[in-house]
Amino acid sequence: MCLAIPAEVVELRDGDNAVVDLAGVRKLISLALVDGVAVGDYVIVHVGYALNKLDAQEAAKTLALFTELGQLDDAATVH
Repeated sequence: MCLAIPAEVVELRDGDNAVVDLAGVRKLISLALVDGVAVGDYVIVHVGYALNKLDAQEAAKTLALFTELGQLDDAATVH
């Protein structure tokens, strides 16, 4: 089973690329499927692509659930 995980956009790059942060892990992803993403936004990431934007409250709830289930450590908090 594959999961799509909320991640915070920390840097926009050339083209449709961005760097996201999830619990201290930074990853280069594609924003080709989502319009209007800015630094500080949360996106749902699956296999290197942002699938859609997510508000900070929903991201916090989802990350808390992943942490509770032991899938993320406590560092995965919404800022």
